Amino acid sequence: MPNTAGVGSAVPIHPTATTVREFARNLEIVGSRIDAALERAGRTRGEVRLLPVSKTVPEERIRLAVAAGCTVLGENKVQEAKRKWRNLSDLDVQWSVIGHLQTNKAKDVAEFAAEFQALDNARAAEALDRRLQGLGRQLDVYVQVNTSGEQSKYGLGPDQVIDFLKTLPNYTALRVRGLMTIAVLSSDIERVRPCFRMLRNLRDQARELDLVGDGELSMGMSGDYEVAIEEGATCVRVGQAIFGDRALPDSHYWPATASGSEPGK
Repeated sequence: MPNTAGVGSAVPIHPTATTVREFARNLEIVGSRIDAALERAGRTRGEVRLLPVSKTVPEERIRLAVAAGCTVLGENKVQEAKRKWRNLSDLDVQWSVIGHLQTNKAKDVAEFAAEFQALDNARAAEALDRRLQGLGRQLDVYVQVNTSGEQSKYGLGPDQVIDFLKTLPNYTALRVRGLMTIAVLSSDIERVRPCFRMLRNLRDQARELDLVGDGELSMGMSGDYEVAIEEGATCVRVGQAIFGDRALPDSHYWPATASGSEPGK
């Protein structure tokens, strides 16, 4: 069964990993849960990519996680991700930006990111494409969809997704891989599951129109990734189950300003 203990709760459920062995153990546990969810869904082992999320994690602990086998890491804030990219440049690791992008940070993402999973507006697409063109690079991107209907979350409304996807071929440096969502944060899995089903249905519609490349589905975090896999996820973004509980609540990363203008703009 999905590991839903503690979803939406302040009670610590993930101890902080502080050694290579502890990180390796956590990665093994998450991997086994991924495999079990795939088996329940009648899917093939290896269909889901695990993206460890290292936001707020100190660089010395990231080194341990990489030594334990992490090769790609997800970061929410561009400034933090760029600092880690620079300071950990001796490591064989790639960086995925999974948080909202202010257009004045597009230059940074174009410089160091291996992928961007939170594309949700034309201004960001244009800014990224322009910067990437100048660097002679391309970038894998996922379009973020707000499937929960919460104003506190970024992402396109479900009814906006197809029209937005139709504009993206204009930005030739962007390689559209699929869709991403953050489900409602709840211990009630029957409230969470519809968010994932909605994203899968949108992907299927977009795939029929050849608008989503590989048709990947990035959905599911530490509290709900097993449910996401049961509903078709191909990438799960897992932080606390690998690194340990964060000191800050999720509202720190998805602030209430999401429905308004970009902060600092």
